[in-house]
Amino acid sequence: MKILLSGGTGFLGQAITKLLTAEKHEVFILTRNPDQPKAANQVHYVEWLTENAAPEERLPSIDAVINLAGESINNGRWNDEQKRKIYDSRMNATDEILRIIQLLDSPPSVLVNASAVGYYPTSETKIYTEQSIEQGEGFLAQTVVDWEKKAMLAEDHGVRVACARFGIILGKEDGALPNMALPYKLMAGGTVGSGRQWLSWIHHEDAARAVLFAIEKAIEGPFNVTAPNPMRMKEFGETLGKVLNRPHWVPAPGFALKLALGDKSALVLEGQKVLPNVLKNKGFTFLYPSLNEALREIYS
Repeated sequence: MKILLSGGTGFLGQAITKLLTAEKHEVFILTRNPDQPKAANQVHYVEWLTENAAPEERLPSIDAVINLAGESINNGRWNDEQKRKIYDSRMNATDEILRIIQLLDSPPSVLVNASAVGYYPTSETKIYTEQSIEQGEGFLAQTVVDWEKKAMLAEDHGVRVACARFGIILGKEDGALPNMALPYKLMAGGTVGSGRQWLSWIHHEDAARAVLFAIEKAIEGPFNVTAPNPMRMKEFGETLGKVLNRPHWVPAPGFALKLALGDKSALVLEGQKVLPNVLKNKGFTFLYPSLNEALREIYS
């Protein structure tokens, strides 16, 4: 297949590109900096979101589109300016994806658009699946809800749309895990907040495989990209400490994190127990279904 990918130079984008090329697909990465080194003949860089860019003129017939583009939620403290960047970058990039789809000679068969489990309300007791109709409140939830609504507009052009509601994606060098592991490496790891909040996570390889699976297995609408075994934060920290051979003993109180991170503290102080029912019902097999397996592979 010929697959168009935005956000391809980011953490998850690199994992997806590695998987797609290993599976012999051809990848066209949308980038503001087209002078990227070519990974192989299968990888092409196409300029977009610059003044004179016209990516639709440089693309062949595209089979599928993966849209991951947006300001990282891990960058900096969430002040008003940063929240505006996080929101606007996702809306603007998806508007451009829709424009490109409309102008291609023939539309792709599918758009897999990034989303997040922040779509669901935070809870220490409820379990959420794709059938859950509740929507969360606050900045992150509203961003995700609006992002999915915009992506679904691709259906107007005859494109199947699948919204990948990602949990916390675990990898050694990027994403949330390095910040979570740092206190343990400094011998200062411990329970964050109450410890009862849920953390729905997934290994980066399984996250990439789930996106390709959605393309190949005709998944439509929202699908949760989380491992089948979410953990409470206290158990997550204890497992991380054991894998790193470090103690789990210094608590990080919620009020201190709120002072340090502002609204961003909700990423670690609040959570949801989210299960990947659509992936499981379609026959997806997780390489790393348990947290212990995932962390041991990452830190092996």
